Amino acid sequence: MSDHTAAALAKLELLAPILTALPKTPDTEKVCDDMDALRRAVSAFHLEAIRFRMFNVERALLKGGDIYPAAAKDRFEELRQALEAAGFHTRSHAAP
Repeated sequence: MSDHTAAALAKLELLAPILTALPKTPDTEKVCDDMDALRRAVSAFHLEAIRFRMFNVERALLKGGDIYPAAAKDRFEELRQALEAAGFHTRSHAAP
């Protein structure tokens, strides 16, 4: 495991407790499941799974409105930056 991958996993560990502390709903349980799958994908260096799970988590955070605190969105962006620094492409297209 590279230092960059370790940094990305550390960012995941900062985001996960924020999401798991939310009230249990189908949406919050789905995003927690996606976070667990993202953790496994990063650990396994599975690029396509990383992009897929990042898309799912980002979509949930954006469409969830006030359900997800600003801290979750901030930690998610830090995670994206750490993954991109590690060489993982987190989007299936170029960012605008």
